[in-house]
Amino acid sequence: MVIGGKENKGEKNAPGRENPEGFASQDILRIFCSLTHKKYPNIEVITSGSGEEKESFAEYKKVFAELGRRRVTQIHHNTREEVIKDDLRTRVAKADAVFFTGGDQLLLTSLYGGTDFLNQLKERYIKEKIVIGGTSAGAMAISTPMIYAGNQEVQQLNGEIKVTVGFELLNDVCIDTHFVHRGRFIRLAQVIATNPGCLGLGIEEDTAVIVRNGSEGEVAGSGTIIKIDGRSIPDFDVKKFTQKTAFSVKNLAVDILAAGDCFIMKQAQQLSL
Repeated sequence: MVIGGKENKGEKNAPGRENPEGFASQDILRIFCSLTHKKYPNIEVITSGSGEEKESFAEYKKVFAELGRRRVTQIHHNTREEVIKDDLRTRVAKADAVFFTGGDQLLLTSLYGGTDFLNQLKERYIKEKIVIGGTSAGAMAISTPMIYAGNQEVQQLNGEIKVTVGFELLNDVCIDTHFVHRGRFIRLAQVIATNPGCLGLGIEEDTAVIVRNGSEGEVAGSGTIIKIDGRSIPDFDVKKFTQKTAFSVKNLAVDILAAGDCFIMKQAQQLSL
């Protein structure tokens, strides 16, 4: 489950707007818990991307407890050396769900990329039943390619969006979060223009995409997602892209989807090790 950030944690109104009729508070996190199909799942909350890890964990532990899930423990690392030395095999093996909080996606990939922890998590994702979720930066880290820099002030300029490899739990899919509130359409379009075999998913706050079998998407939450498909782009001037001129692209296929809408990520391939 990839979440666009600021998911409702019990507030009367969703963050930043009135909660639409029919959407209860905590809807997204309630669905996240239900995906385990267990009454008392073991949930690991990874706060390593956050600079306020104690507060972040306490907040999620409280929400999950309110939802009747009290087996919630925290994983947090400050350095890659800590990750390498920390034997998490038993905890990963016993986890029914793993949740990456927000913060800094580049910090997450630099800490966990290529580690035994991430490899074990990927192997479980392929072969066993486990729910992996992330919000904001935690959601962006799940995908590949992964945006790590480039804001509203520079997104309209060619080459100003910085991309690297994410956790590769979703291949050929680029996740962008806080999508509507922070006006990130152009930056995601830049990624798709230069990676036309990838699918772009721009996810609004308090909104999520549930991915099953590596390629089946379903929208949940109170907002919308923007799906950007670049396979029909007729031509793209790569030489121009290296210059700091205004970005342009033609023939993007764009869908706006809301709760209950389903789609197939045709470009996405099942993860393989």
